Amino acid sequence: MATTILGSFPSPAAPPSSPSRGIGGFWRQFLLRAFNPYRPELHYMRGPGPACRAKQMALSPAVRTMVAEIRAARALKTAL
Repeated sequence: MATTILGSFPSPAAPPSSPSRGIGGFWRQFLLRAFNPYRPELHYMRGPGPACRAKQMALSPAVRTMVAEIRAARALKTAL
């Protein structure tokens, strides 16, 4: 997955006013992009996993029917 980072690149037609300013700008941009703490792919979730299913299966049949009724009521509420 590609990560989009907001920023602007210097235009090749307009060289920096001094070589040290250009090198400093390059390293500043490099470090900002290399150590960017925002990593959305680390927090991507596809849904409940096996631990959630195991927890649901451990519930008693009476509790499972109550949970099913609550979910059905919520589904009806959101459908309206």
